[in-house]
Amino acid sequence: MKAMILAAGRGQRMRPLTDHTPKPLLKVGGKPLIVWHIEKLVAAGLRDIVINCAWLGQRLQAALGNGESYGARLIWSPEDPALETAGGIAHALPHLGSDPFLVVNGDIWCDWDFRQASERAAQVSNAQALAWLLLVDNPPHHTQGDFCLNAAGYIQRRSATHDSLTFSGIGVYQPRFFATISGQEPAPLAPLLHEAVQTQSLIGSRHTGQWLDIGTPERLQHLDTQLTS
Repeated sequence: MKAMILAAGRGQRMRPLTDHTPKPLLKVGGKPLIVWHIEKLVAAGLRDIVINCAWLGQRLQAALGNGESYGARLIWSPEDPALETAGGIAHALPHLGSDPFLVVNGDIWCDWDFRQASERAAQVSNAQALAWLLLVDNPPHHTQGDFCLNAAGYIQRRSATHDSLTFSGIGVYQPRFFATISGQEPAPLAPLLHEAVQTQSLIGSRHTGQWLDIGTPERLQHLDTQLTS
C-alpha cells in the first residue's frame, strides 16, 4: 500500500515562521513535523511515500532527499502553482497506483496507528465506497465540525439531531475518487467529499485519541512543549 503526505501549502497562518522555511520542516520535539509522519509510516510498513510540494519545495526536497535515511522510498510530486488538496492528489495519481492509498495532511499531529491503513483500504473495497475518513472530536477552533457518522459507519451531512465530527486530514481513497479532477488546476477536496456523502459512498471511523491541527505558531509551540516535556 502506498501513502501520500500533503506538504504543498504555503502556511500563511504560520508566518513569519514559514517565510523562509517550508511548513513541513518546522520542528516539534526536536525534528521536523513531516519527519514524524515519515517515521510513523515506515514503522507501519508503508515505505512508498509520495510527497507533493510547492512553496519552498526545493528546500523540502533537499532536506529529505529520497528518504533512504528514514527507511522510506520518497517520490516527489512538485506543483507550480499549488493545486490544493484534490488537485494535488490527482496530480500525484500516476505515482500512487491502482489500489486504495493513504493520504495524510502534513500539518497535523495524530496518534492513530498507520498499521490500520491496509484494513481500512480493504473496508473501502468491500463496501464499494470511494473513500474512508478518520474523524475526530471537534477542536475549539472548529466547533461546528464537518460531518456526522451513522451507526453503520457511513458519513453523513451535519444535522441538528446527530453529533458532528471533524475530518482529521487522514483518509484512504480509491483512485477513481479523483476521476473528475484534472490534476493540472487547483481543486479543493471538500466538494468531492460532499458529493460522495450524497451518494452514500463515503465511510469513516471516529478516533478518540490525540489529534492536533498544527495551523498556528501557538499550536506548534504547544505540541513542541508536549513532546519535549
